[in-house]
Amino acid sequence: MIELERMGEHEFVATNGRGASVRIGRKGQEGSFSPVELLVAAAAGCAMVTSETLILRRTGGEQLTAVADAVQSESGNEVVSIPVALSYDLSAVDDPEALEAVVRRAVEQFCTVTRTLKQSATAPLQLPTPLQTAVDPL
Repeated sequence: MIELERMGEHEFVATNGRGASVRIGRKGQEGSFSPVELLVAAAAGCAMVTSETLILRRTGGEQLTAVADAVQSESGNEVVSIPVALSYDLSAVDDPEALEAVVRRAVEQFCTVTRTLKQSATAPLQLPTPLQTAVDPL
């Protein structure tokens, strides 16, 4: 579970049960991620976490980076694509095409975030209900 707390105008902190936190704010707000930037980071991060062992074991290196961006609709109110580009050194790899196939298959099968995005998960919103006042029967 993730808990969000309001820290000020358009400033929030999201905290997980392990004590990690991240600042969330509006797009362009200094020192925070926008919600869309978090979505993009989640897609790239999931691809990296899923493929890290496969890549580093076969490349013998330690370098692994990712770049991702949100492609938004013309209205700008929905993300239509999140291209993720992984980067790592292929100089020690005998068969780069085989590594690409293994990484692609692993991400497609095991990356929870990108799999969820493909399925268009729902995000039901629960709002507080007004307190019911007790009626005192006479």
